[in-house]
Amino acid sequence: MDLAVTDLPARLRPGQRLLGLDPGSKTIGVAISDSALKVASPLETIKRAKFAQDAEQLVRICAGYKIGGLVIGLPVNMDGSEGPRCQSVRALARNLREKAGFEMPMAFWDERLSTAAVERFLVDEADMTRKRRGEVVDKMAAAYILQGALDAIARQGTR
Repeated sequence: MDLAVTDLPARLRPGQRLLGLDPGSKTIGVAISDSALKVASPLETIKRAKFAQDAEQLVRICAGYKIGGLVIGLPVNMDGSEGPRCQSVRALARNLREKAGFEMPMAFWDERLSTAAVERFLVDEADMTRKRRGEVVDKMAAAYILQGALDAIARQGTR
């Protein structure tokens, strides 16, 4: 069962934050929310290795930043269908729960075009070199994904 992003805040203890993930085949972009669940900030980029090593890094981050839930970017196709990349991301979430013992709530967030939007910003607005963009794009995309989820949570709270 997929948990809706808007259901995450009710499952957090006071002061806990959300962690945003942008899983790719070579890296996992990581972003963190503030404890008020208003602002997402890029945190780091994990170079993918074996699952156990990736999970260990995520456990370390979660413990160090008082993380209470995950928002995982789901690379849905432009037509709304789910392809092999979505299956891979869902497998990562399942493995985090089943193999790494993650008990915190997790929700998926449609991340269509997030990397493209961040790349466009870094080129047009930040005038970043290709090398520097490569160093930051994944964690910036994770922040973009997490901010979208936080905005949805905020909209839900104002209804």
